[in-house]
Amino acid sequence: MQDQQQEQHALFELSNISKAFPGVKALDTVDFRLFPGEVHALLGENGAGKSTLVKIMTGVLAKDSGCIQLQQQEIHPSNTAEAQQLGIAPVYQEVNLLPNLSVAHNLFLGREPTRFGCIRWQQMAEDARQLLTRFKLDIDVTESLSQYSVAVQQLIAIARGVAMNAKVLVLDEPTASLDSSEVEILFDILRQLKSEGIGMLFITHFLEQVYQISDRITVLRSGKLIGEYLTTDLPRSRLIEAMLGQELQQVTAQPVRTDAAQAEALLTVTEASVAHSVDKVSLTVNKGEAVGMAGLLGSGRTEVCRALFGIDTLKSGEIKMREQVITLNQSADAMQQGIALCPEDRKTDGIIGPLSIRENIALALQVQAGWWRYIAPDQQRTLANQYIESFNIATPNAEKPIEELSGGNQQKVILARWLATRPQLLILDEPTRGIDIGAHAEIIKLIKSLCDEGMSLLVASSELEELVAFANRVVVMRDHRKVAELQGAELTAQSIMHSIAEV
Repeated sequence: MQDQQQEQHALFELSNISKAFPGVKALDTVDFRLFPGEVHALLGENGAGKSTLVKIMTGVLAKDSGCIQLQQQEIHPSNTAEAQQLGIAPVYQEVNLLPNLSVAHNLFLGREPTRFGCIRWQQMAEDARQLLTRFKLDIDVTESLSQYSVAVQQLIAIARGVAMNAKVLVLDEPTASLDSSEVEILFDILRQLKSEGIGMLFITHFLEQVYQISDRITVLRSGKLIGEYLTTDLPRSRLIEAMLGQELQQVTAQPVRTDAAQAEALLTVTEASVAHSVDKVSLTVNKGEAVGMAGLLGSGRTEVCRALFGIDTLKSGEIKMREQVITLNQSADAMQQGIALCPEDRKTDGIIGPLSIRENIALALQVQAGWWRYIAPDQQRTLANQYIESFNIATPNAEKPIEELSGGNQQKVILARWLATRPQLLILDEPTRGIDIGAHAEIIKLIKSLCDEGMSLLVASSELEELVAFANRVVVMRDHRKVAELQGAELTAQSIMHSIAEV
């Protein structure tokens, strides 16, 4: 491939790209090349500049300096529509479609087939069905997009990009909401697109997928280009060093496993059921213990978390805190019991984008105190600065809108919000989804330190190695039921996978 690339010109090239925000140099003379028919992984920690570079590529942001070329012609996309017309199609990490419209309308929004000024609905539906056969999706394209799972919505977003006859496909965390079979479907499609000469930029935090699908890797760190590498020539250890700027510290050592039989129970769930989502699930979380929940997408992990925070109401079963039966009709009930939840979808359920970091961190504490006992801005600022420093949140100050932070830094703010309430039970639903390897390490260390301080945690995660790294026990979910509970020597990634797959 390297010889072939030396003989051909780059399909898409950015040279000496710089971008600054108040107090932050987001990109500093960064170069990036994408060749026809390749998958090029763009990697780096949160705050490395990946999202900023992608926004410049796709017309969301204007560069301060540098040059962008597509097929050796300089371009100046000033918005996403112009970028798409040029052949640069973005698919963002958070599905950015219109759930109230049909699947077909989402696929062809702005490009609907018309006759005499009227949309040809039947033709659009037929075109949509033909397009989705490439993605092995057999669904009713006339149904509203909201009727389908997040995973299906992600595939539809990717299909929309393909339908635009893109020369360059920008995939920002496209597999974050997909299970293993859906990832394989996507990768088959990417290989097909490679054969058609389409260049694809691929951003992910799953290193296994980087080595599975990518041809080359570009690494950014703190807004600077660290290097461009052929994937086959870059060992994982060197990749991690390039991303972190230092040798990776060992953070996956086995935790000290406590004897659950001798521990004091904080939370006890007995035969809990929620209509259509949780079926007779029982589990216990002891004081100072981290319990993991594993299972495929849709297995019921998130639904258990929602029920324990009062978002979804139990149809049957019982929840106890400190041996006392509790009723959770709303999230305020859970907060009164000392329960906190960091949700899976931080954009929709976690952050309030336009508000500052300070306001987002103080939010839960303000609810806990009551709106008639207003927390003064100076107290909020002191609290926010404390967590900005201790969590190493990349921001010039506490007044920056949280929507301008990277995903990993947003996750740290949400963690800070709930830790400020001093909960007894902290529920983390996919705490490292869409977060770089450095933030993975920080959050695992944080979980361990919180357990050492006596806090109890329930952590739902699709990252099996991550669960093995910190959990005292792991509850395995399948088809909305608990199918296994692993601890001690049996707690390995392999045994979790076996429990998930076992019929």
